[in-house]
Amino acid sequence: MKIKDAITLFQYHQQSNMKQRTKDSYRFLLQRFSDFCGDKDFDSIGSDMIFQFLENLTQSQAKSTRRLRYAQMKAFYNFVIEKCLTNMKNPCNAPLFSQAFRAPKQVSRNILDKESVDELIYNTRNPRDRLIMELQARCGLRI
Repeated sequence: MKIKDAITLFQYHQQSNMKQRTKDSYRFLLQRFSDFCGDKDFDSIGSDMIFQFLENLTQSQAKSTRRLRYAQMKAFYNFVIEKCLTNMKNPCNAPLFSQAFRAPKQVSRNILDKESVDELIYNTRNPRDRLIMELQARCGLRI
């Protein structure tokens, strides 16, 4: 099976099972993957070629975007392997991918304590600003 045939099969599956935004996101990745190696056989593409493709595609992108493109490529390969080639292993499961396309670390946000917020409110001189800050604090906007 050629890469272009596998992409067509995957897109037919998407038409009935996925939302439009998901299809658009996959379309971006799959179009570029088809341009990169569309005439090659599906099982002839190794993990090094997929890694090179993803690196070229996402070299200037944020870590979360890089992780998304990797997850989409992995899902595409999982789908085609499950439907057509049951004896093939997913080349996206190589340890190199999990290191290069690691999920970004979440930064914890600082939450002000109630006393600090109350002090800030009561030190405000303008009644309009004080009222706005009071509403924000009582509605949970200090978090």
